[in-house]
Amino acid sequence: MKRLALAVCALIGMAGAAAADPLEGIWRTAPDDNGNSGLVQVVPCGAQLCGQLVKAFGPGGAEIASPNLGRNIISETVAKGGGEYRGRLFAPDNGKTYNSKLMLAGDRLSVSGCVLGFCREGGVWQKVQ
Repeated sequence: MKRLALAVCALIGMAGAAAADPLEGIWRTAPDDNGNSGLVQVVPCGAQLCGQLVKAFGPGGAEIASPNLGRNIISETVAKGGGEYRGRLFAPDNGKTYNSKLMLAGDRLSVSGCVLGFCREGGVWQKVQ
């Protein structure tokens, strides 16, 4: 009986791991207009995905303090199929929130967004974990 319970727990654990969205994890952002970059941790937020800034780096690559640490950079994001995600994206360098389009290809994420007809490329992010 004990072995059966352990087997069921293991299967449940594997099913949960298999259900993880490929966007989940930690991503290194492309440098912004000020040369700063960061690590964004993407996790489920209910039925959507959110990404919080967990570390910030200056133009030289050294870790820096940022008032945006802990802030959701990615929010209200959902998979649309074919590696495409749509949601909202906050740009710390200008303080604007964009309607985002994220395109996932392996461990690379192409980021872009628009607000009031103004569109911006956010570069390519690299998955680090």
